[in-house]
Amino acid sequence: MTALTVVLVLVVAAAVVLRWRRPAWYWMTFGVTLATLRVLVRYASVMDACGLTVPPSRWRLALARAANRPAPGPRAPRILRIRPTRTGLVLRLGLRPGQDAFDVAASCDRLRHSFALYGVTSRELRSGVVEVRMTGYDVLKRVQMPAKTDAASMRVPVALREDGAIHYRDYRAVPHALTLGATESGKSVYQRNLVAGLAAQDVALVGIDCKQGVELFPLARRFSALADNPDTAAHLLDALVTHMEGVYQLIRAEQRITADVPDAEIAADIWNLPDEIRPVPIVVLVDEVAELALYATKEQEKRRDRIITALARLAQLGRAAGIYLEVCGQRFGSELGKGITMLRAQLTGRTAHRVNDEASANMAFGDIAPDAVLAAIQIPTDMPGVAIAGDSTGGWARIRAPHTSLRQAVNTCNRHADLTPDLPTLAPFRPALDVAKPLDAPAVESIPATA
Repeated sequence: MTALTVVLVLVVAAAVVLRWRRPAWYWMTFGVTLATLRVLVRYASVMDACGLTVPPSRWRLALARAANRPAPGPRAPRILRIRPTRTGLVLRLGLRPGQDAFDVAASCDRLRHSFALYGVTSRELRSGVVEVRMTGYDVLKRVQMPAKTDAASMRVPVALREDGAIHYRDYRAVPHALTLGATESGKSVYQRNLVAGLAAQDVALVGIDCKQGVELFPLARRFSALADNPDTAAHLLDALVTHMEGVYQLIRAEQRITADVPDAEIAADIWNLPDEIRPVPIVVLVDEVAELALYATKEQEKRRDRIITALARLAQLGRAAGIYLEVCGQRFGSELGKGITMLRAQLTGRTAHRVNDEASANMAFGDIAPDAVLAAIQIPTDMPGVAIAGDSTGGWARIRAPHTSLRQAVNTCNRHADLTPDLPTLAPFRPALDVAKPLDAPAVESIPATA
């Protein structure tokens, strides 16, 4: 009996230490079993308390009367499947007649408290079937990306969602995106994860970094073109527009619109072209977009209009030509001048880290997901990297990118430097990789020692 008591005490102590220091390990060893039992035991009573039950049907009441049995009670949604994951549980529920997926979504917070779990979210899979994802611990406190991800061409994992799922940046589905974030909000780390994920793919990276290149120039070995000031950025964007027009001419020449060609083979973008002639896709990363829109003189105003016009053209027409925009900035508002809201309308993907004002959050989500505005301005300062990600569908989620140092991103880009394509149109903007020799320090006359 004493030995059994010692073993139980050690097991409880191990569970407490794991839950405090390694919540992921605790979940995989103890938490998943306890949570599954808690959900199954409390399921009927919790659903009844949350108003997610329906009264028995008339034919069931009639059968009970005919058989002289007690009247059946209310019925909760059927559990079609319960699946444990590395971060929580996934329940697939079959709704009863008269129930709606919105009823489950509105009760997520009550389900979280009732099942003693960290977070609960729901989404409708199809008519009558709802998936409820439960997280057993705060997965965003210490982000650990799974070893295996579903990466594909132009689709890279960049962050972890609060429900434990992986957040992907899919350029084929969402061609252009806007990323906002104040200083020290984690925006640069998100950008590094994006570049590191794209570095191993067959894609050309083009960067515009008006902070004299301090963010993107360390990654220069994987970039086909870089600009570190607004003047160079204006010429680079003009070159991209010229490249886009050339790609469209190639698509026109290869459309093969004849009577004997099936419809599926008619080219409408670069992905319908044969592999041997398909142009390499281009991802354009714009850091601190406000620097491109600010001006103080008439000449700078002309340059600004030229830049914004080129960005708007690339956002409207670039997808079919394989040109994708990733626009980043600390501030993005209508005060940046004409054309800004038109540019925003073309940026389907929206990601907002901690911002300094509500107006920036409104520019990010006000036109697609008003509920996300409040979530964006409530991001705490002690959680850098936490962001709200949304798109034009109106859905949004809280995400956090794993911490990637600049050294790690540089090593990844250097390792895949051989994949950097050489585009003739962008050749004048290819970053110079020669390291300048340090200047000799001027001689300083020493002060004679005094006695």
